[in-house]
Amino acid sequence: MNASSPAAAAAAASAPPAALLDRHDDDGVATLTLNNAASRNSLSEAMLAALSQAFGAIAADRSVRAVVLTASGPVFSSGHNLKEMTARRADPDRGKAYFADILARCSAMMQQIVTLPQPVIAAVQGTATAAGCQLVASCDLAIASSAARFCTPGVHIGLFCSTPMVALSRNVAPKHAMEMLLTGEMIGAEDAFRFGLVNKVVPAGEEHGAAISLARIIASKSSLTVRIGKRAFYEQLDMTLAEAYRHASAVMTENMLARDAEEGIGALLAKREPRWEDK
Repeated sequence: MNASSPAAAAAAASAPPAALLDRHDDDGVATLTLNNAASRNSLSEAMLAALSQAFGAIAADRSVRAVVLTASGPVFSSGHNLKEMTARRADPDRGKAYFADILARCSAMMQQIVTLPQPVIAAVQGTATAAGCQLVASCDLAIASSAARFCTPGVHIGLFCSTPMVALSRNVAPKHAMEMLLTGEMIGAEDAFRFGLVNKVVPAGEEHGAAISLARIIASKSSLTVRIGKRAFYEQLDMTLAEAYRHASAVMTENMLARDAEEGIGALLAKREPRWEDK
C-alpha cells in the first residue's frame, strides 16, 4: 500500500504514540531509553513519572542485574521542561507550589537511581544539560560518546543550577563543579572524563555497546554482593573516616556470612568458577 494513501494516513493517525521511555531486557541487563527527541528528552512531568515508575519496577525485579540508561536523538536530555514550568507562572502563586513540587519529584527520581539495588550506567550519545547533566551524574557509572557534551547553563538565564549542583558536586572536584556552575559553559567528553563526570569516552556510536558490555560484566557477579556494595558505598560517603571504617567493617562481616561469599572464596581456593545463588 502507498504510504501516502488515505488508509495509510488514517492508520498512522490512529496509531498509539511512542512511549516516552522504552525498556528492553536482555540477559539480566535492562536498557531504558529516553524516547522524546522532539522535546530533546526533557525531564517533563510525564518523563519524570515514566522514569520513576521504571526504576520502581526494576528495584523489585530480581532478574535485572544492571541497568543502562540511554536516549534517542542528538540530545541525551536537556533537563527540565521550561515550557511546562513557564506556563505555571499564570498560577495565583506565580507557580511557586508547582516549581517546588516538580523539583521535589525530580530530586526523588534522582535519588531512586542512587538507592536502586542494581548499578545504573548512563550511555551518553549527545548533549546533557542542566538536569540532564544531573541525570548523568546521578548514575553510578557513565560512558560518553566522543560527541557528548555537558553543561549546567542556568546562569545564562538567571536560574542557578542548584539541584543539578547536588549530583555534580558529588561526582567531580569542587573547583571543576564550580567552574561548570558559574560559567554555564559546555564541556566536551574528554573534559568530562578528566573532571570525573564520566568513566570512559568511546568513538561516537559505540557508547551504547560499551555500556552494555560494562553492564554484562557487572551482571556476571553475585547480585547480592553488588547490591551490598552499592548501598555501602553511598552510605559511607558522608561519614567521618572512623565512622566509615566501622560501618564498612560491619557490612563486610555480614557479607562474609553470605552464601555467595563462602562460595566465591571456596571457588577461588579451588581454582574453579563460582556458582552464584545471589544469597
